[in-house]
Amino acid sequence: MFSLASRVVRPMAAQAARRTIPAAASSRSFATVKEGLTATDAWDKSCYSEIDYTINEDLNVYEAVQKFAAYNIGCLVTVDGAGKITGVISERDYVCKIALLSRKSKDTAVKEISTKSANLITASPGETVSECMAKMLQRDIRHLPLLDDDGHVVGIVSIKDLVKAELKEKEEALRTLSNFALGKGGHFGGE
Repeated sequence: MFSLASRVVRPMAAQAARRTIPAAASSRSFATVKEGLTATDAWDKSCYSEIDYTINEDLNVYEAVQKFAAYNIGCLVTVDGAGKITGVISERDYVCKIALLSRKSKDTAVKEISTKSANLITASPGETVSECMAKMLQRDIRHLPLLDDDGHVVGIVSIKDLVKAELKEKEEALRTLSNFALGKGGHFGGE
């Protein structure tokens, strides 16, 4: 059954393997979709890149809640008087540590309910979106502060920011492959 196909296909494959590629064709390059988007790529398109995403840990929780509402965000990086990161405070912290315990947000300091930096999961701006997502999923968190090599906060990304970046990268890869499959070439944009 397969003998006829084997006799026809194998010689054709062997012929193709012996062919040499002309020098001009071998120097051609195809543009590809950018591989490995970084945390910085996601942060650049995040709402956090446009706002002050920090709050002094000595302020009261009510002021953090006001910032959450004003910027439509769910997390802030807490800092001390010198501007050094001390942790994060999220809407979840408010709900679990203030609202459910009938505490007063105006009488409670941010540092009393925030996640402290010793327990904080962070990323560097150069880490890939996939690496950041893995960290977040492993620890069941929704926000990730970005720290430079000196430990200074340079940004914060949410799981939503990372998913959007990952989705955009996949859509670009699909568009490139579709264009190539349709004969438009991987390096020419399809209209």
